[in-house]
Amino acid sequence: MNFCRKVHNADYYVHIEDVPKEIWNALGCTNNLYFNPKYLSAIANNHSGIDFWYVVLFDDERNPIAFATIQVVDFFLDSVQNELKGFVNQIKKIGRKFGIVAEKKPFKILTCGNTFVSGEHGIFIKDNQNKQKVIKELAKSVVQLVNDEKQFNYKISGFMLKDFIHESLFVTDELLEYNYHSFNVEPNMLMQIDSDWNDFTDYLAAMKTKFRVKAKKAMERSFPLEMIEITQYNFHDYSTEMEMLYKNVSSKAGFNLGSFNLETYKSLKEKLGDDYVIRIYLLKDKVVGFLSAMINQKNLDAHFVGIDYTYNREFAIYQRMLYDYIQLAIDKKLSQINFGRTASEIKSSVGAEPQNLTIYFRHKNHIPNKILSFFVNKIQPTPFNQKFPFKVKTLVAHN
Repeated sequence: MNFCRKVHNADYYVHIEDVPKEIWNALGCTNNLYFNPKYLSAIANNHSGIDFWYVVLFDDERNPIAFATIQVVDFFLDSVQNELKGFVNQIKKIGRKFGIVAEKKPFKILTCGNTFVSGEHGIFIKDNQNKQKVIKELAKSVVQLVNDEKQFNYKISGFMLKDFIHESLFVTDELLEYNYHSFNVEPNMLMQIDSDWNDFTDYLAAMKTKFRVKAKKAMERSFPLEMIEITQYNFHDYSTEMEMLYKNVSSKAGFNLGSFNLETYKSLKEKLGDDYVIRIYLLKDKVVGFLSAMINQKNLDAHFVGIDYTYNREFAIYQRMLYDYIQLAIDKKLSQINFGRTASEIKSSVGAEPQNLTIYFRHKNHIPNKILSFFVNKIQPTPFNQKFPFKVKTLVAHN
C-alpha cells in the first residue's frame, strides 16, 4: 500500500515509488530526468543517511500542478572552511550565547531542491500556473510537514529552498514575506554549444589564438591518459579508486550539504543507460581521474569529478575533462553544458559564463531567524576573473 499523507492541497510521499503513475502523467515532467522517478530513486536508494520526501501540489479540482523534492540533511557549522568561516564563527558565538546552537550537533536542514546538483532541479511547476501562488503554497506545505512532529524523530532547525536563477526571482521573492532570507551562492557555469560546431576542431577554430594555444597544449600534456567508459558491469573494478579521487576533490570544497555515495553511479547507469556518462582516466594503468555527467534533454550536466592532484598539473587532467565534456556535447548535438559551481575561472577559460543563483533560508524559530538576518547579507560569491575565449561572443543556437 502506498504511504501518502494528504494535507489540504498537498500530498506527501516518503518513497518516490509511491507516487502514482497517473500523477506523473498529469504533471508531464518526467522528460526532465531530474523529475523522473528513475533518477530520483537512484539518488534516494543510495543515501540512507538522508530523509527524502516528495510533495505534489494540487489545484482546487485536485489536478496536480507542481512537484517538489525534499531532503533533510545534517549540516555541521564546523564543516565550513571557506571565506564564510569567520561569518559562521560569529553565528556560533551568538547562537551558543542564546542557547540555540549546540556543541558538535548538526543542524537538521530541510532542503527543497537537489542536494547534489546546482540549479533549479528540485521544483517543477506546470505551465499556465500562477507561479507566485504555487511557491507560497509550497512554502506552506513545507512548514505543514515539519509541524507534524510525528513525521520526524528529530527537530528541524531550518528550511532552505535552493538555486533559483535570476529570471525566477520575481516569483521566489514571495518567500521573503514568509521570513526567509535570500543570498547569492557560487554561480552555475554554463556554456552554450554553437550548432555550427560539428567536431572539436570547430570549437578550437572559434577561439581566440591565446585560448586555442592553451587548449592544444593541455591536450598534448594529457595525451598519455587512457580513457575508459564505465558501465554497471565494470563499475566495481574501479569504484575504490574513484571513491578516493572523489574525496580528494570534495575535501577542497568550502562546505557540502551532503556527501555523495558513488554507488549511486551504478544505479544511474542501470536506470538511465547512455544518458548517464562515467569515464575514468588511466595513467600507465593507474586511475588518476574520473568524470560523470547526465544528458538531460538538450543539456549536458557535469556532475562530480575525481582527480589525483599529484598528476593534475603535469598531465592537465582537469582541463582534459573540461574539453572532453565539450567534445561529448558536440558529438551528441546538445545545446548547453552545465559545468556547475567551483573552479569558475578555469571553466570560463573554456567558454562557460556565470549564471547567478539565489538560495532562500529561514530558521524554524523566530529569535535565531532574526539573528540570521543580520549576517546573511554578508554572504557573497567568491569573485573571479571571467575569461572570454571566443572570437565572436554570440553563438548560433540549436533549434
